[in-house]
Amino acid sequence: MTAATTGTGAWVRRFHAASASGARLVCFPHAGGAASFFFPVSRQLAPELDVLAIQYPGRQDRRREPCVEDIGTLADRLTAELLPLADRPLAFFGHSMGAVIAFEVTRRLEEKGVSPLVLFASGRRSPSSVREESVHRAGDRALIAELQRLDGTDARMLDDPELLRMILPTLRSDYKAVETYRCRPPEATVGCPVVALIGDADPHVTREEGLRWKEHTRGPFDMHVFDGGHFYLNTHAASLMQIIVEQVRDNSPTQ
Repeated sequence: MTAATTGTGAWVRRFHAASASGARLVCFPHAGGAASFFFPVSRQLAPELDVLAIQYPGRQDRRREPCVEDIGTLADRLTAELLPLADRPLAFFGHSMGAVIAFEVTRRLEEKGVSPLVLFASGRRSPSSVREESVHRAGDRALIAELQRLDGTDARMLDDPELLRMILPTLRSDYKAVETYRCRPPEATVGCPVVALIGDADPHVTREEGLRWKEHTRGPFDMHVFDGGHFYLNTHAASLMQIIVEQVRDNSPTQ
């Protein structure tokens, strides 16, 4: 079920009203994920932060639209969508695939003179930490096994053949996008602070790969390691919310 929204269009969703001032926190979902994943974040942080969640094509109410299988193309389209929302300070939170999309959007916005307050890169190795992966080329059983391994999908959904038929094509397309992503140039950086957030048992990012996000910012860098796997954020929500709020406050222009 899609959570009710108060705006703001096909690509960007707002679940709760926010104050007329202050920063906007833009949240980029993981592969196979949807904007509604961040409904609890919005409920927790609004109205202090204007929490916006990205809705990629090919899922929920956009399920009839073709998925975008290229990170650069997604970043280009999202840059155009987010530029009009930069009338207030922006902060970015991306989880897994969303982290590299947020990074690429940040690069594009900074070229246009807009720099986020801070980029939170969650559950993803640095852009230059390349692994050769091909889950998107595997059969459905391998995709389902990947979902089970990451332990971020309701087991009841994995046991429902009809739901699986709906989500597997989208998941495959997202995996193609993130698995074929290569940072160009590999040493590319952003000017804003970067905060890496990882689980200590995440199969998709090691501590060393998380630390390498430091190579991709010309600003301050910090990293937090939590107990847990790829979806550590589901069990450490309170600590994560505190980090987000503190970082946004510390990097806001009024501080």
